[in-house]
Amino acid sequence: MDKILILDFGSQYTQLIARKIRELNVFSEIVSFNIKAHEIAKIAPSGLILSGGPSSVELKKFPLPDEGIFKLGISVLGICYGMQVMTKSLGGRVLNSKRREYGKVRIYSGDGKSKIFKSIKKDFICWMSHGDEVSRLPCGFKKTAHTDNCSIAAMESKEGLYAIQFHPEVVHTQYGKKIIGNFLDICNCKREWKLSSFIKQSTCDIRSKVGEARVVLGLSGGVDSSVAAMLLSEAIGDKLHPVFVNNGLLRAGEADKINQVFKNDFNINLHYVDATRQFLSALKGIVDPEKKRKIIGNEFIKVFDSTAKKIGGIKYLAQGTLYPDVVESLSAFGGPSAKIKSHHNVGGLPAKMKLKLIEPFRFLFKDEVRKIGKLLKLPDEIVYRHPFPGPGLGVRIIGEITKKRLKILRAADTIIIEEIKAQGLYSKVWQVFGVLLPVKSVGVMGDGRSYENTLAIRAVKSVDGMTADWAKLPYNTIGLISNRIINEVKGINRVVYDVSSKPPATIEWE
Repeated sequence: MDKILILDFGSQYTQLIARKIRELNVFSEIVSFNIKAHEIAKIAPSGLILSGGPSSVELKKFPLPDEGIFKLGISVLGICYGMQVMTKSLGGRVLNSKRREYGKVRIYSGDGKSKIFKSIKKDFICWMSHGDEVSRLPCGFKKTAHTDNCSIAAMESKEGLYAIQFHPEVVHTQYGKKIIGNFLDICNCKREWKLSSFIKQSTCDIRSKVGEARVVLGLSGGVDSSVAAMLLSEAIGDKLHPVFVNNGLLRAGEADKINQVFKNDFNINLHYVDATRQFLSALKGIVDPEKKRKIIGNEFIKVFDSTAKKIGGIKYLAQGTLYPDVVESLSAFGGPSAKIKSHHNVGGLPAKMKLKLIEPFRFLFKDEVRKIGKLLKLPDEIVYRHPFPGPGLGVRIIGEITKKRLKILRAADTIIIEEIKAQGLYSKVWQVFGVLLPVKSVGVMGDGRSYENTLAIRAVKSVDGMTADWAKLPYNTIGLISNRIINEVKGINRVVYDVSSKPPATIEWE
C-alpha cells in the first residue's frame, strides 16, 4: 500500500495534511522532522511532505531535517516553513518578508506548466501564514507562482522537489485538495487506502503485538473508547478486558447506562470499578487545571494497574486516544509544536507506567473514528454521541471539585441535554455542556436576595475538534434552558452563554 510520510515541524495544520491525503484514499503517516534518511528508506514511502511550523530559518537555532531526504529519489513537497527549510537546506536564501502575509491571498501560478498546479486556474485564492519568504532559489529550481507581495510563492526542480508558500490543507485555499492530489499523482500513488483497510491492518497489528497476553481497556462509554473496544474485540476476542471506572466525575445516570449497554447489549466482559472516593480524595483542594488532569490520569492508572493484577496476565492498557488529544498535550512526533494542555490519557499519564500502551486511534480524528464505529456496526446512539472528556465533570468545574459542586453541575447538565434533544438540536452541534464557574453573583428569587453560582453554557460546531465555532443556538432554546436551570437547580442563579471559537479558546474550559 502506497504511503506518504509527513515530517512534522510543529504546525497546528499538520494533521489536516494527513486528513486530506487520507480523504484521497492514500495512507499518510506523521513522523518527526528529524527522522533520518536511512529510516525513511526502510519505510519506503511514495513521497514526503514537509509541514509548516512556527519557527524561522533566520533564527540561530531552528528545526532542520536530515539533508539526505532530498537525495532519496522520491518526490518531496514543502509547505510554508517546509518550503523555507528546503530552500535553506539546498543553498537558497530566505529573508524576513517586507510585508507579512496572513489569511486569504490571491496567487498567480505562472505559465501553468507545473505538475503541482495541473488543471487549476492560473490565479486563485490561497491561505498564507508567513513572515519569511524565499529571496533566492536553490540551484536547479524554478519559480512557479507568486503573489503581489511574495515574488516566489512556489518553486520546483527537475529532481521531483516541489514547494509552496501557502497552505493547501486548509479549506480557505481554493483547489487545495486538488493540489495535494496532484502531488499524489506525481508520486504515482494508487488510491487504495480506506478506513476498512485501517480496520483490517489494525486488527492484524494488535493481534501480532498482543500475542497471548491480555489487554485492559479504559472504557468510558464515549465514542472513542467504545469503538476501540469493538476493534480490540475483533482483534483479540476474550483476551480483552474493558474496565469502566466510576471516578465520581460522571454525568447523572452514566454508570448505570454504561453497565447496561456493554454488559447486556454487547455481552462484553466488563469490569466495573467504583473509585469515586479515591478520585475525590486525591482532587481535594486542587484548583489548577493541569494538576487536576495529571491527578486524574495518575488515579486512572492506579485503578487499571490494580484491576490488571486481579485479572492476571495483563500487559497492555488500551485507550481511545485521538490525534487532537495528542496535539494539545504534547508534540506527538518530536516536532516543536506548543503544548496546550495535558489530556488525562496523554500528558496526564505517569512517566513510570507498568502497562504498555495500545492506542489504535492515536493518529485519527473523531469523524474517522465514527466512520469506523459504523463499519463495526455500533448503534448510532454511541457512534454519534457528543464527546465527553476523560476527566469528566472535573474539567467542567472551574476551581475545586466538591460533592456539592458536582451535584449542582450534574443537575444543570441533565437539563441542557434534555432540552437540546427535545428541540432536535443534538445532532446539529458537535458538543454542548455546562461549565460551573467559581463566580457568585447577587440575584432575586421571590422577595429575597440570593447569592449563588454562575453556569456557562458551551455549544460548538466542529468536524474534528481541532477547530470549532460557537453554535448559534436559537434564543428561545437558550432562554428555556436558562429558565429551567435557575428554577430547578438549587445553587445557580445566573446562566451565561460562551461565544468563543477555537482557536483562540479551547472547547473545554480546562
